[in-house]
Amino acid sequence: MRTMLTGALLETPADPPVPAPGALPITPAEAAAESTSDALPDALSDPSLNAVPNVSPDAVPGALSDALPDDLLNSRVINAWVDRLSRFDRDVPDAERIEQLRALERLKSAAAAAQARIAVDLDTSMRAGQAAAGLPAQRQGRGVAAQVALARQESPYRGGRHLGLAKVLVAEMPHTLTALAQGAISEWRAGLLAQETIFLSREHRQLVDAHLCADSSGLAGWGDRRLTGEIRKIAYRLDPAGYTRRRARAESERRVTSRPAPDVMARVTALLPVAHGVAVHAALRKAADTAIAAGDGRTRGQLMADTLVQRVTGQATAAGVPAEIHLIMTDRTLLGEGQGGGEDGGSEQPALLAGYGPIPAGLARRLAVSAAETEVAWLRRLYATPDTGRLVGMDSTRRVFPAGLARFIEIRDQYCTTPWCDAPIRHIDHALPHHQDGATSADNGNGTCAQCNYARQAPGWEIRAEPGPRHSLRITTPTGHGYRSTAPPPPGHPRSERRSPTSPRARRTRGTSSSERPTPDGPANRVR
Repeated sequence: MRTMLTGALLETPADPPVPAPGALPITPAEAAAESTSDALPDALSDPSLNAVPNVSPDAVPGALSDALPDDLLNSRVINAWVDRLSRFDRDVPDAERIEQLRALERLKSAAAAAQARIAVDLDTSMRAGQAAAGLPAQRQGRGVAAQVALARQESPYRGGRHLGLAKVLVAEMPHTLTALAQGAISEWRAGLLAQETIFLSREHRQLVDAHLCADSSGLAGWGDRRLTGEIRKIAYRLDPAGYTRRRARAESERRVTSRPAPDVMARVTALLPVAHGVAVHAALRKAADTAIAAGDGRTRGQLMADTLVQRVTGQATAAGVPAEIHLIMTDRTLLGEGQGGGEDGGSEQPALLAGYGPIPAGLARRLAVSAAETEVAWLRRLYATPDTGRLVGMDSTRRVFPAGLARFIEIRDQYCTTPWCDAPIRHIDHALPHHQDGATSADNGNGTCAQCNYARQAPGWEIRAEPGPRHSLRITTPTGHGYRSTAPPPPGHPRSERRSPTSPRARRTRGTSSSERPTPDGPANRVR
């Protein structure tokens, strides 16, 4: 069962003192067992375990501190490291290549630990500023995870996970954080340690932290399954009731999700209680085996997939599903006119399936014909400028203006307009807020997921439409960093500028030095 680590896990970002470790409770049955892995060592009561974890020199050779300057690091120095990493020595023996790989892996872990501390400092500072501004306690911290996500070039969902993990490591798992900083464990392993102890109290979580990571050399050679198994075993002994509550909460979070897969496929995933999941799979397999016994030529996997579609949709066949999907293509693709699929946008220009992405022209025509044959096809015309592909209007045979405008924006933007998000659009929002006389128009409208829309309501965020060949937004965060989002081109207009953020440009600066850095979408910009 998976549980999201969010920024709301903790409210106190300061490092708390680690309580004096004590012996973990052992049941009589466990005490009588021959296996010694279930019992914790007597060294757990050693006060020295509260000191810096001991990382074996054999497990992690070398020391990063030998090659680093004594002064404190800042973003300029770190950016210089990034530039230097492209100039490492490649004319070396294979043994040295292995050492380089190990050293770089340590560097990744140390960077993850530094990011965790920085994220917590950012959250603490912004919460204090919001509190000083009189923001209610329940709204303090809103938007911090979104800023972390933008800085890390990841989705807001992953930004929330990163911030949640950072707060757990800094406030409750100091040994895990130190092991991460020393390169003894990876960020993924640190996440497993936090994830599997999420239902424990702070005191119990720190006992697990001290037991497993005070001397992290004991984890050498462990796989993910062994690590999670050991964590769960200890956690269950510490808090059996909490383990039961966690299982009940996991059952309440059952859901079904859909994500695009390669080759014009989709993955529909159901997170179910284990008994239900096993029962669903068994029923589908039984239906497939029955069809195979009757002479059906499809494979078992194909039959199980088709049976799932038929039973969920209530259709006699998997192909006859009357669900509404939005398939966007040029008239040339629909009618099969024109030559090629290059710049001239011929009949083989890929179409766009909303919520998935580009699909081959032949498949798009087949879907359109299938829908027309069952009399469930509706056509809406989209109007675009021929030179840039900017969508400028849409007519609708089914909707009044407000719903039609919202549909137009959803089709134009395709996904959440926040860089690196790509989540499905759930809200149509004003760039310039309505209470600031923002117009309810296509130019001032943008599609967002719910999480990004809520994050933008925090103080200091500013979203403004910008001139451009297609609809563009400038997103400015409370720290003054700016990111640009440009709507993707519709089918038939391949000349595109990929949606990518500009280099961050801080408005409020405290330093006096500056550096030049190339950006993904243009020449170098000055970063201050």
